[in-house]
Amino acid sequence: MLLALDTATRLASIALYDGQQLLSEATWHSARQHTVELMPRVVQMLEQAELTPQSLSAVAVTLGPGSFTGLRVALSVAKGLAVAHDLALLGVPTLDVVAYPHRWQPLPVCALVQAGRGRVCWALYGWEEDLWQPSGEYLLSTVAEVVARVATTSQETLFAGEIWLGTAAALQEGLGEQVRLASPALTLRRAGYLAELAWARYQRGEQDDPTSLSPIYLHEPAIAKGRSSRAKP
Repeated sequence: MLLALDTATRLASIALYDGQQLLSEATWHSARQHTVELMPRVVQMLEQAELTPQSLSAVAVTLGPGSFTGLRVALSVAKGLAVAHDLALLGVPTLDVVAYPHRWQPLPVCALVQAGRGRVCWALYGWEEDLWQPSGEYLLSTVAEVVARVATTSQETLFAGEIWLGTAAALQEGLGEQVRLASPALTLRRAGYLAELAWARYQRGEQDDPTSLSPIYLHEPAIAKGRSSRAKP
């Protein structure tokens, strides 16, 4: 049994997966309340399934990119459960979870999560050598920079993930018929997808070290910038 935890952004999601079916899943928008919301929902989900932490064999968590605080909430809980109950710990990049449900359609996929201040974290995905994978690095940039990069491909591209109204308008204005937007339901980043990706790693005998597993940040957290600026003479 695998527990999947995702608090990478204001969207949060948890799921229970037994390797064959999704037993339970909850996804919600959090007003930066991950710290107080996550564990009560995990406890409730386990109780409804008549399970305890001892029933689990693995715990999965999104690693980022995402918000500085949000990423650390789920990662801390996942590490605590893994160490306390001797569970396999499995980290999965956030954008991999966004792109995963779109892998069987024919278009390249641009996965997005919002980064604030008009920026997005994103990556392009496609099939290469029979593997569904990112076709480049995870990037942090403005929407205009995303438009410029995708325009060079001259390919119709499916955009999925956290696509706010302003982001959608900018993409459509800049790329025209190159843009295909996933439906609202399919843009939702679900812990069920995280669970399937993590379970595949678990089946291959892979797991991460709780002492060294760390979030994927594509920019310096604002709090760190503030501290460094105050430290300067």
